[in-house]
Amino acid sequence: MKLFDVYPLFDVNIVRGQGCKVWDDKGQQYLDLYGGHAVISIGHSHPHYVEKVGEQLGKLGFYSNSVINRLQVELAERLGPICGYDDYQLFLINSGAEANENALKLASFTNGRTRVLSAEKAFHGRTSLAVEVTNNPKIIAPINDNGHVTYLPLNDLTAWEQELQKGDVCAVILECIQGVGGIKLATKEFAQGLQKLCKQYGTVLICDEIQCGYGRSGKFFAHQWLDIKPDIITVAKGIANGFPMGGVLISPEFKPVYGQLGTTFGGNHLACAAALAVLDVFEEEHLVENADTVGNYLMNKLKELNSDRIKDVRGRGLMIGIDLDCPHKEIRQPLIYQEHCFTGCAGTNILRLLPPLCLTIEEADDFIERLKKVL
Repeated sequence: MKLFDVYPLFDVNIVRGQGCKVWDDKGQQYLDLYGGHAVISIGHSHPHYVEKVGEQLGKLGFYSNSVINRLQVELAERLGPICGYDDYQLFLINSGAEANENALKLASFTNGRTRVLSAEKAFHGRTSLAVEVTNNPKIIAPINDNGHVTYLPLNDLTAWEQELQKGDVCAVILECIQGVGGIKLATKEFAQGLQKLCKQYGTVLICDEIQCGYGRSGKFFAHQWLDIKPDIITVAKGIANGFPMGGVLISPEFKPVYGQLGTTFGGNHLACAAALAVLDVFEEEHLVENADTVGNYLMNKLKELNSDRIKDVRGRGLMIGIDLDCPHKEIRQPLIYQEHCFTGCAGTNILRLLPPLCLTIEEADDFIERLKKVL
């Protein structure tokens, strides 16, 4: 048997990591400015994280959600005040796509509607409903193309209002910073106007914080820069620093009904131990604040490069897009193979930076020097 070939792979075998650095099987060190698709929030192999996950594995790795799991309760109780949503309810699952699936289902259960508004260039996952609200026809199979979704330009409030006033929209799903879409930011005027319209027309507002949330933007959630409060918030990626986990934060206005939502592996003991260790490190090392400080420093340094190859630099915190005048592979590949530095990409010409939130000023400077050599 061989692997089903779904990804184009770089010829690098990463075998260990520490902080913002990883090593391949030949002993070569790499600077990690991608964090495994924004998953590594507190750094690779953080000693507290390793200790807590190992400690839990020695006690109990898994048991069914048919019994009390005090770790789930502790996670909900701690996450609420840290993220600013103490009165919300938490449903734990396994991934970001699953979080968005359940958020959309819950919205439809609540108002009985089927139509959803999503932004152009949005990415919300690859499963059934999640991929249907993703604006990429290349990954939407015919079985998923059910006509539920209208895609609209980000920040064009008039276009969204024209659809919402029809009164049949179940939910709006929004990334306040688009990741795969090229690090495009929603404006405060747009987001606040959209929230007001959703309330007016009985539409559920879902903020997808899977990539832009969990401290990455320099606030716990990216939508907090915009002074809005969504009805449902979806999270994953950085929540457990690499352990598969997702979550749905649900307004107290929503009342649970047994049987509507469920999960086998979601919120298992190991995942919760990992997520609790992440919150410990967030608090002890002030990583949300660090993302803001180092992210601003890095963006300013990138803008100071004044390279003809760079058309624009945009983002918030440690979620940064470098818009190039050439295909991103022309810069990304030599960064990996010559300068030993990982970055991500978006579209055809954007380098995407999503490093661990523990990135230091010194490591930011190191990246700038490596990028300058390639440019």
